[in-house]
Amino acid sequence: MSNGEAPLHPAVGLRGRDLRLGYHGSTVVHDAAITLRPSRVTALVGPNGSGKSTLLRALARLHPVDHGEVLLGDGSAAAGLPAREFARRVTLLAQSRPVPSGVTVRDVVGYGRHPYRGRWRATDPDGPEMIARAMAVTGVTTMADRPVDELSGGELQRVWLATCLAQDTPVLLLDEPTTFLDLRYQVELLDLMRDLADEHAVAVGVVLHDLNQAASVADEVVLLHGGRVRAAGTPQEVFTEPALTETYGIRIEVIADPTSGLVSTRPVGRHRLPRVPA
Repeated sequence: MSNGEAPLHPAVGLRGRDLRLGYHGSTVVHDAAITLRPSRVTALVGPNGSGKSTLLRALARLHPVDHGEVLLGDGSAAAGLPAREFARRVTLLAQSRPVPSGVTVRDVVGYGRHPYRGRWRATDPDGPEMIARAMAVTGVTTMADRPVDELSGGELQRVWLATCLAQDTPVLLLDEPTTFLDLRYQVELLDLMRDLADEHAVAVGVVLHDLNQAASVADEVVLLHGGRVRAAGTPQEVFTEPALTETYGIRIEVIADPTSGLVSTRPVGRHRLPRVPA
């Protein structure tokens, strides 16, 4: 999907306003605001339990909103859209999905076309092309006829990503998408996110644990701590040593490249500190 052609769909973003989210009466996300902009990659980062995945799922209408609202770029409320129409605008690559038994990779990627299909597959004339392209850009074409329950974790992760890309939505949400991927496919996935934003005006929202991955791919970063937005802005603005050290409870050094201005982070453990003679 990085061949320089025109955007696949009108640029539409997604926004969460004053979102309060919880489980069983206990609030875990407090009055959070987040905006996913077309042609931008927004990374959600923070410690385990900070509310990143819950916030992403609320944007995808998979977690109930106790207070606040999710709005599409045109200002309409996401909650008011029929499910099929919402699925043409927003898709989520979740952390885990049930693996169907005996179903081929090609058929699983085809699941992404469900918002465009009526009772008969012939009502989705763009389906075969979109499925083929999604498999090509995620590197799963050669395994198209293999049952998905025979794939490794990394292979399966790429198949689910292809399913999301086949859905062809202007908003793409990814929850820890580099999990199970080896280094090559982690880098290729980050490149693909940038391609989708830069060349197809997709608004990408992604939960990442690796701060350096977030710094390398994101235009904007949202740092969460204890269910609250601790900071939001560019990686250079958000990734400061005081903010990261306080948020993660461990000393984190931030290094800025003097030429590019890009930042990288380095956690400092006990065994990297100078030893004090006895």
